[in-house]
Amino acid sequence: MPARHNIAHETELWDAFAASAFKDDMEPSFCWTQYAGHGPGPELLGAPSSVLEIGCGTGRALAFLAGTGVEGRGVDLSPVMVEKAAARWGRLGVGIERGEVLGYLAEDQRSYDAVYSIFGAVWFTDPAKLFPLVRKRLVPGGRLVFSQPPAIPGAYGPQGMYKGGFAGRAMFTYRYSYTPRKWCGLLRRAGFTDTHAEVLAAPADGHIGTLIVRAVAP
Repeated sequence: MPARHNIAHETELWDAFAASAFKDDMEPSFCWTQYAGHGPGPELLGAPSSVLEIGCGTGRALAFLAGTGVEGRGVDLSPVMVEKAAARWGRLGVGIERGEVLGYLAEDQRSYDAVYSIFGAVWFTDPAKLFPLVRKRLVPGGRLVFSQPPAIPGAYGPQGMYKGGFAGRAMFTYRYSYTPRKWCGLLRRAGFTDTHAEVLAAPADGHIGTLIVRAVAP
């Protein structure tokens, strides 16, 4: 049975997350992993002039890129997060809009040198629907790069996740988890080339690593 996304419930879920995730004193920062200062940096995007972050959350990564001269735009499902991030980083020229990623990409007519997601929309969106839309928004040679936790062995495809425990209203979303090989296959099926996926080990033995995936639009 396919995952049944409820956008209204998911919006409320991410609004609740925004209240705890956004800090008024946060600074621009770019890190693909969940461990500060660990792993590669924005060089995985190449040398883009324009980028789109899907599921941009707090907007810290976009703010960092703006400081290097990159024209950055972000989209996020949570109106609370969008309002906070736009107010915080708008002075840097960062454009952040509210939208459901599939609808946003289907309507967006702009092209980008890179599209990326850091524990963002790629993790929570059906890749069979998402990847073809991303490819259409990339210039030839443009890059899609995303990171998220690796799949738990044996648990692949959409994984259900309730909001904040197991009591109260049944608000939930789905996370999409696959092996690195499967991610590359999904990308190639959507028309991408030069696909590469790996799990970067955590800085401490036995801790959760980070899946990092890259692909190029023809």
